Amino acid sequence: MHPFLRKILDATRLTRSGQLTEATQAIQHALAGPLKQAGAHTATQEGGDLLAAAVVELPVAPAPASPALAAVGSLAEEPLVADDAPPAVRPSTGPGRFVDSSFTGAAGTRAFKLFVPGGFDGEALPLVVMLHGCTQDPDDFAAGTRMNALAQEMGFVVLYPAQAPRSNSHKCWNWFSPQHQRRGSGEPALLAGMTRHILQTHSVDRDRVYVAGLSAGGAMAAILAREYPDVFAAAGVHSGVAPGGANDVASAFAVMKSGPRAGTNGASPFAVRMPVAERAPSDVTVPLIVFHGDADQTVAAANGDAVVAAALVAQPVVATTSAGTSAFGERTFRRTVWRREDQAAAPSVAEHWTVHGSPHAWSGGAAAGSYTDPAGPDASREMLRFFLEHPRRA
Repeated sequence: MHPFLRKILDATRLTRSGQLTEATQAIQHALAGPLKQAGAHTATQEGGDLLAAAVVELPVAPAPASPALAAVGSLAEEPLVADDAPPAVRPSTGPGRFVDSSFTGAAGTRAFKLFVPGGFDGEALPLVVMLHGCTQDPDDFAAGTRMNALAQEMGFVVLYPAQAPRSNSHKCWNWFSPQHQRRGSGEPALLAGMTRHILQTHSVDRDRVYVAGLSAGGAMAAILAREYPDVFAAAGVHSGVAPGGANDVASAFAVMKSGPRAGTNGASPFAVRMPVAERAPSDVTVPLIVFHGDADQTVAAANGDAVVAAALVAQPVVATTSAGTSAFGERTFRRTVWRREDQAAAPSVAEHWTVHGSPHAWSGGAAAGSYTDPAGPDASREMLRFFLEHPRRA
């Protein structure tokens, strides 16, 4: 076999096994010879064709598309190609690894990406499940929230499930459909199963498992917090909707535009709950941190109030409110913290950040991702801080 061909085939093998850095180095090494012979601008015909074939094998992040929680699209569930093998993550003392895999459960198959920080070998780390908004994907969401960099800094594993276009044409999580609002059904069951899969295959502290999301992802994060308090210790809801906020596409748009119907105490009249016998063994209320921009034209800011109200129902709490300005001095915010009346020194049960002038976007996010507001307070860092204050309660 020609030496050049052998090197390119080696690069392809490395790519398929997830070793992208090594694959890139192999391609560069393979091209070194042909480039010297052919000059700076072109390689040999053989080298050029093989390079094109190798590049096709490399994963390419899709370009960010349009807004989260836009049109909610099709509900049809079509099976994808199953691949339930654990992610190809090896112990590392260097930089973290961001790898692709997928999970198959009774409700279907979803791809995901997993970030494992370097330098924490042997430690049981917290896990954050990050649910993207409509039209987004794990790469876009990771770039916009900067969550991987913070996870490397603070020692978190981060799971990014990917919604399948076959399940929703705009890649929205189907938070507005009753079959996807209940424990043991649809996407909540699939996402909880994927989370448990990571707990079984990686060194994760089961008492420090959290979920956060933006827009449709925020709405689904609130559902997971309500339906799986035995899995998730706390949740972050950014620009989302309270659980049970809709029961079809029409009611989804209505609640997004105006918030829940007046007089429902933050809970929608469409709320769907499982019988007690089918719910989690410990029906606790999961602590929530909520971010919402008061200039959000896609999901009305009243929905942020509703998410908090739904979480605080029947809890005797007292609130403390403060105001501040983001580190960039461009956005002011109001922060309200709720604690139980009888446990004033205990961790909070809910925290709500209203970011003044912020649109439908992740507060403090990076411009590298879609739907971010770099001028706002850092939602990612504040969520991680809140999560660390709230390990799962017995």
